[in-house]
Amino acid sequence: MSNYSWDLTKLYVDEEAFLQELDKLKNELLPEFLPLQGQLKEDEKLKRYLELSRELNARLSKLSMFASQRADLNRKDVKNAEDESKVELFFHELNEKLSWEEPELLSLGEEHISRFLNENPEFKDFDYYFIKLFRDRDHILSPEKEALLSNYQALSGEAANLYSTLAVGDYRGSEVTLKNGETINVNVANWSKLIADSKDPDDRKAIFEGLYKYFDAHKVTFAEIYNLGLQSQLALKKSRGYASILDTHLYGNNIPSSVYHNLIDAAHRGSKFLKKYYEIRRKALGLEKHRSYDRFLPLATSDKKYSYEEAKELFFASIKHLPEDFQKKAHEVTKEGYVDVYPQEGKRSGAYSSGGENVHPYILLNFVGNLDDVFTLAHEAGHSIHTLYTMENQPLMKQNYTIFVAEIASTFNEHNLLDYLLNSSSLSKNEEILLLQKEIDEIASTFFRQTLFAEYELLMSEKVERGEPISYEVASETMRKLYDDYYGIDIQEEVYKPLVWAYIPHLFYTPFYVYQYATSFTASQLLYKRVREHEEGAFEKYISLLKSGGSDFPLNEVKAAGVDFTDPHSFDAVIERMDELVARLANILNIK
Repeated sequence: MSNYSWDLTKLYVDEEAFLQELDKLKNELLPEFLPLQGQLKEDEKLKRYLELSRELNARLSKLSMFASQRADLNRKDVKNAEDESKVELFFHELNEKLSWEEPELLSLGEEHISRFLNENPEFKDFDYYFIKLFRDRDHILSPEKEALLSNYQALSGEAANLYSTLAVGDYRGSEVTLKNGETINVNVANWSKLIADSKDPDDRKAIFEGLYKYFDAHKVTFAEIYNLGLQSQLALKKSRGYASILDTHLYGNNIPSSVYHNLIDAAHRGSKFLKKYYEIRRKALGLEKHRSYDRFLPLATSDKKYSYEEAKELFFASIKHLPEDFQKKAHEVTKEGYVDVYPQEGKRSGAYSSGGENVHPYILLNFVGNLDDVFTLAHEAGHSIHTLYTMENQPLMKQNYTIFVAEIASTFNEHNLLDYLLNSSSLSKNEEILLLQKEIDEIASTFFRQTLFAEYELLMSEKVERGEPISYEVASETMRKLYDDYYGIDIQEEVYKPLVWAYIPHLFYTPFYVYQYATSFTASQLLYKRVREHEEGAFEKYISLLKSGGSDFPLNEVKAAGVDFTDPHSFDAVIERMDELVARLANILNIK
């Protein structure tokens, strides 16, 4: 292990220890649950069940982290992939053999559970779990029906598996010949950089079409896979009695549909600033028309590179004005052994922070030394800091915070780092333009673009609920209208761009997930603004949010920190920030 690699021996000393633990869970711990079926009305049996549940959660979290992270270090390693699959199969086995749990707990009744928790305070950490469970009771079926539905769990995810096979496993890049005669291979991994580096609009068009030719060739199949996913969601909605497909995704976290609609309405209100930004870009870049793929073109260039150590020091310097405990945690999460820094063959692309109940978080990077990598470090450190605050302040059963709040800590760090760099006395004009573009692009992609996809999912789900057929023409036309509404760009002129729905994996893997990027970004923008303006108690409220972990419904946690998403004006901070940054960019570029 180098100083820049994960030390997974902190989880298990080797693969043998990992496999032994998996075997113990399957053949020792799981069988202890089975005799408890039908017995939970007895307090002693209920105590034993909750003790086992606590233990299972802790051990499973560590097990799944080790398997997935080891596989991510080399996705070409078949043995690691097999071990990861073994854990996934165990999850399916758990769901099947323990499908009786929730129906039986519900049959005890709220009064029984309330009395039990009052008399047995050592299980107080389960109170929020039971609040959620009894709230969900109208959508939990009888033990027999739950057992039946559990048999179809693997099939319900088949749309995601098929998409992965077609979009990743079978994917092949395209050979594209540029104007200068050079032939290049265009693929999902390199196309955006190729466009950013290209000076010729015809070459950019060719590169873009080279990427999308594959999706065009398989558009009928992609549409059928997407339809399969929608039909699976419709079946779940009907089986469990939800009001809509949207409701199936919001109900568990007690998020009213009005929040979803407030987000969409706000994005439409603010789209005028997005359109203004693209017009500024068009003029600055001297383009006749600003195509959607031209968003990768930089408005300024810089050859500046950062070492990983320099990136860490910049991040640490940016938070020196924040309380000491926060700074200590920032140093803790970037300690040797907890960050895998550099790209290597087979390593998963992108970046993430991975943490589990009572397990120290790990950060995966693919650091190459550009400015984006500096921000990525700050972003992922934010997630890990969040996890540490949660672990310190919540019992194991309340540590699993939701995606709805997860992106707040990460983007808060990015806002702070941006301001630190923008206020640097040594900032050149080029560097200021690059930073402004970076932040505006972040708002464009995280708030506006993700909301566009969220509205797309809503519109498509409503079509399915009305019994309308889903085809690639329907999917593409729906996307075309949204791009016109949000960006003022007619993607029909870009030949393949209306197929962007087939390119976005979240739509297939995790339906109705992406809106949470936009809501989290909104919350962090507002919370950071209050901290930046030295509002009394603002940082303490922010930290209280991180400390709350998964102890309450996420909307309540965010509201306690000062952001009420049921108020349509809660999204104004993002729109105002977009207006402010676009105006500053126009001024420095001298564009009216």
